[in-house]
Amino acid sequence: MEKTMALPRIVSRDKWLAARLKLLTQEKDVMRAQDAVTAQRRELPRVKIDKEYTFESSAGKAHLGDLFEGRRQLLVYHFMFDPSWDEGCPSCSFAIDNVGRLEHLHASDTTFVLVSRAPLAKIENWKARMGWTIPWYSSAGSDFNYDFHVTNDESVAPVEYNYKDKATLEREGLAYAINGDAQAMSVFIREEDTIFHTYSTYGRGGEVMLSTYHYLDLTPLGRQHYVNEFPYHDTYDSQAGHSHHAHH
Repeated sequence: MEKTMALPRIVSRDKWLAARLKLLTQEKDVMRAQDAVTAQRRELPRVKIDKEYTFESSAGKAHLGDLFEGRRQLLVYHFMFDPSWDEGCPSCSFAIDNVGRLEHLHASDTTFVLVSRAPLAKIENWKARMGWTIPWYSSAGSDFNYDFHVTNDESVAPVEYNYKDKATLEREGLAYAINGDAQAMSVFIREEDTIFHTYSTYGRGGEVMLSTYHYLDLTPLGRQHYVNEFPYHDTYDSQAGHSHHAHH
């Protein structure tokens, strides 16, 4: 549902400029703070991956090292796709619609892939419907999703999402993350045949991918929909911005 928002007040150009310059100072402060955080992220220690993970791809079985495609760095988007679903998660699908051309990442020695628990046949069907070309692997039968805390099942491992245990998730009203799949991004780096995990981000950490949100943040009306309110891109009505699609 669209949200009704009041438009900003009308002022002279001089008053607008004064307000814009005040905001510009704040924007620069935020950018400097972000630069400092980014520098700290690069300096995070790394953890050696000792477990052997096996994935299924359109080219057959693959190990974690294969996902790098010969490059030094690997970005994994943990795409929510429960094995019982026939369609991928709507908000994850929205996120992947925002991904640009991968050649620019490849030129920086970095590979970007998707990993989900769904069987490969369902992944391939959904990938074809959405028109995506990003490499996508099934982690079915692997501990990968559980070890990186994007699938929670108490019979397999203690609940953890966004570095919070079950009690904390319940207390903070995040019970949706206690069972089943959630989204996240994980980063790995390779030194010859040794793989290291350097970073994982959950929840709003994934907003780094959402260029649609970043564009809308520049506008007076801002983010008019929550990320899970955006429909699959092939279900929009002829009236732009409206959808008849029912979400999960």
